[in-house]
Amino acid sequence: MIVSAIVSGLSLGAMYGLIALGYHVTYAVSSTVNFSQGSAVMLGAVLLYTLWITLGWPLGPAVAATLVLAALFGLVVERLLVRPFAVRGSNAWLMATVAGGIILDNAAMFLFGKEPRSLPSSLATSPIHVFGAGIYPLQLIIPVVGVAMAVGLQILLNRTTRGKRLLAVVQNPTAARLMGIDVTRTIAVSFAASAVLAAVAGMLIAPLFSVSSDMGLVFGIKAFAVAILGGIGSALGVMAAGFVYGLVEALVTSLLGSSYTQILVFSAVIVALALLPNGLFGRAAVKKV
Repeated sequence: MIVSAIVSGLSLGAMYGLIALGYHVTYAVSSTVNFSQGSAVMLGAVLLYTLWITLGWPLGPAVAATLVLAALFGLVVERLLVRPFAVRGSNAWLMATVAGGIILDNAAMFLFGKEPRSLPSSLATSPIHVFGAGIYPLQLIIPVVGVAMAVGLQILLNRTTRGKRLLAVVQNPTAARLMGIDVTRTIAVSFAASAVLAAVAGMLIAPLFSVSSDMGLVFGIKAFAVAILGGIGSALGVMAAGFVYGLVEALVTSLLGSSYTQILVFSAVIVALALLPNGLFGRAAVKKV
């Protein structure tokens, strides 16, 4: 039972981490976040189900089209729900992105239906046995994908010239423009990437959970908690916090029962942030005077 809980926790943690990486990307580039990120998770799962199962597309084109449409959703969020407020120095984008997610969720409910549906996958059908515990191959694949994404983002943003230019956008937009960086386009691309990361998470977890129009709400909230817990400015920190969160959640559920899960896990998050306000792996910002 413990082995199964650990593997399940790592899989869940990687999923939360993937979604939280989307928060990291937009924050690192523009100091804003997309609070419709959970809805992007739902969008990835629903679109894949619709294209692959309902319309009968081959899996490859269905996945590609899902990622493209998710990127377009991210661009729409940035252009309509974030940019008009951010350019005026208003924080109203916070509520605007929440409202955008609610609109998308309800649109999906009308078009996709209320009933949860199962997405078949050979990777989540026949479990393999590890130390006597039955584990689906997909549960092993999700952590690998999550770590690969986190490492890739960390290298891109901190070790490459293009990544350093992306970080320059948030540090000093005026200087970035003088360097020839298209600040507006860069921020828009970060929102597209954020939505794509969420859609990838949605497609990966769809065979393990029911696909429904409201599946992204809880995932989005937990992923934001993970982003803050890990230190939202660090991709590796966010992913590590995802694993910690997922493990704690799975072990509490396994040992004490699901009735205690949310109470104990979010209590632990509050205590951790009280002791480490910048997150487990974050650093306090340096202010120059």
